[in-house]
Amino acid sequence: MATNENTKSEGGRPDFNHGVAIEALPDGRLIEGEYGGKSVLVLRRGEDIRVFRGTCTHLGAPLSEGSLSGDRLRCPWHQACFDMQTGEAIAAPAFAALKRYGVRREGQIIHLEAPQSVAPARTNNAASAGFVIIGGGAAGFAAADMLCRHGAGSGVTLVSEDQSPPYERTLLTKDFLDGSWDDPRINLGAEPLDRRGVTLRLGAKAARVDRDRHVVRLADGRELSYQKLLLAPGAAPRWPDFPGARLPQAHVLRTLADCRAIVAAAKEARRVVILGSSFIGLEAAASLRTRGLEVDVVSQDTAPMQRVFGPEISTAMVATHRKNGVRLHLGRQIKNFDGAAVTLDDGANLPADFLLVGIGVTPRLDLAEEAGLSVEKGVVVDQFLRTSDPDIFAAGDIAAWPDPHSGQRLRVEHWNVAVRQGQVAAQNMLGGEIPYRDVPFFWTRQFDFSPLYLGHATEWDEIKIDGDIERRDCAVRYIRAGRVMASVMIGRERECLEERERMEHALAPS
Repeated sequence: MATNENTKSEGGRPDFNHGVAIEALPDGRLIEGEYGGKSVLVLRRGEDIRVFRGTCTHLGAPLSEGSLSGDRLRCPWHQACFDMQTGEAIAAPAFAALKRYGVRREGQIIHLEAPQSVAPARTNNAASAGFVIIGGGAAGFAAADMLCRHGAGSGVTLVSEDQSPPYERTLLTKDFLDGSWDDPRINLGAEPLDRRGVTLRLGAKAARVDRDRHVVRLADGRELSYQKLLLAPGAAPRWPDFPGARLPQAHVLRTLADCRAIVAAAKEARRVVILGSSFIGLEAAASLRTRGLEVDVVSQDTAPMQRVFGPEISTAMVATHRKNGVRLHLGRQIKNFDGAAVTLDDGANLPADFLLVGIGVTPRLDLAEEAGLSVEKGVVVDQFLRTSDPDIFAAGDIAAWPDPHSGQRLRVEHWNVAVRQGQVAAQNMLGGEIPYRDVPFFWTRQFDFSPLYLGHATEWDEIKIDGDIERRDCAVRYIRAGRVMASVMIGRERECLEERERMEHALAPS
């Protein structure tokens, strides 16, 4: 049967505004269509036709470019995962489900009807259970969200020292700092947690965990009883100790309040000095340079990020910053900041309207240590993210878990790891036995340089490069004892998804 002229839009996509012939939809393959001026995602399997919102609910990636395995669809940008039966977001960093369109068939022509919101069809008896979450960051939010999905929202209390409801921290150094996004767009989740029954204790500090009484004592003296407790307090930014490091013109960037203060300072500033060439330092340098500021980066490292990426990507990253006007002072330290300029250890004087410190973070292990939990450079957890106390779980920056892929006990400070651990911990707090087996993943964006990193490699025997780093089209693999321990993809999102599939099945030798 020939399709009529209205079947395709001007972009060549199936146009459901006028109906689409079923034979125009390829069997077993994801395609992008159009309906009501919006992108839709179409999956046909024989006579079964499913149509969903066409972009990821995280940051809007085109899902037709994702990877489909069975009924699991992974986003090409940041590897969120959706159930293609229901549209549910089953793996962060997406939390909101894809809306599914109604499909109406008239003979061999397919028409769409208004989409419906998708709610997970889950029930249990946990609504009155006492779940306490310490930490309002990535892991804490993800855990609370998952508990809400299982009907337990009214039994959840989330304690956060932050004054703001949970937000996506990864965007602070990128879209928020460069002015692309405003406050509402970095909020996590489609609906605030408190509207879903969660009790939020914002601006509150957990002072002590009494394991015998199953009580969390807050700094103001209040006590919260728990049946299951999740520790996800995150990490605290490090401050240097040179003279002037704590002046009002010196900032760290960890919270939304920190970022707002930096944005306010940037609006009145011409020059900024950034201390540190970590992800925070370099992403902030790119964002503030995009705002038009003159940017100097001071780092004691001679090759920024080489311990993470190796020499080739480090060299390309340095070249990218210099090409975009960032002045790098490598192998140097700050000796003094007087509020208007910094003095380096070689005597150089750098004018600075403000100073931004990005020299790493320290995991907040004090609560776990004082509670007598097992701690070894992180809170020791098993594969289910349980601590040495079976009623206490840990996730995010503090958790040291047994990674089945590297064969090592890892503690990493990746946002994607934190949100996925929060989701898994929540399901196990509900009585599940779900092992955390995700391959670690993170991304960075610095000007036009956007590596996607899979796995974990602190050392390697060789680095294999396929493609051209300078052209932003390459796959870089870090190999130890013949095994790919980690890989970096630049400009190869689909290959990154395929690499993830391979790595998820490559367990460490026993």
